[in-house]
Amino acid sequence: MPKAAPARTTHASSSSRSTKSDSSTAPPPLTTPDGRYIVVKGALWRATNPSLPEAERQALVDALMTARRDVGVRMRANAGEAEVREARSRVDAAKRALGERGPVWWTDGASDWNRKQAKNTPYADWYAGAQGEQAEVEGKGAAEGDEVASAATAQDAPRRSTRASKQT
Repeated sequence: MPKAAPARTTHASSSSRSTKSDSSTAPPPLTTPDGRYIVVKGALWRATNPSLPEAERQALVDALMTARRDVGVRMRANAGEAEVREARSRVDAAKRALGERGPVWWTDGASDWNRKQAKNTPYADWYAGAQGEQAEVEGKGAAEGDEVASAATAQDAPRRSTRASKQT
């Protein structure tokens, strides 16, 4: 595998995404040792070019988020196809400028494994080890009696049994 990239590797899609949960407690996405990809549900997604100056990167992330919001607003408003296409083209332009789409940002000639399952790429051994480490960390929290998880499980139990009885 290629040399490791600088420590600051981000992915605009995940680092700036707003969620209903508190994003300050969400763990950062798993990043390949060379910093080229993040892993989402087992798939490799190209990370933002780490050589972008921070101000430029942030401006591009802001433009990306605005364009994504515009796509959603236009879709919900049943806007014309041309208006939705225009907003989507701005999403694409921002992602290309960030290095997440288009030509790869690294220069050593290594292949692009974007959107491939990590287990089917040269990162397979690393990913298998990283999954094991992640499971150990998650297991320690549960073994120590994570009260939040226990409360949520107890709270959801009646709903699950209700759903199961309705399906039979």
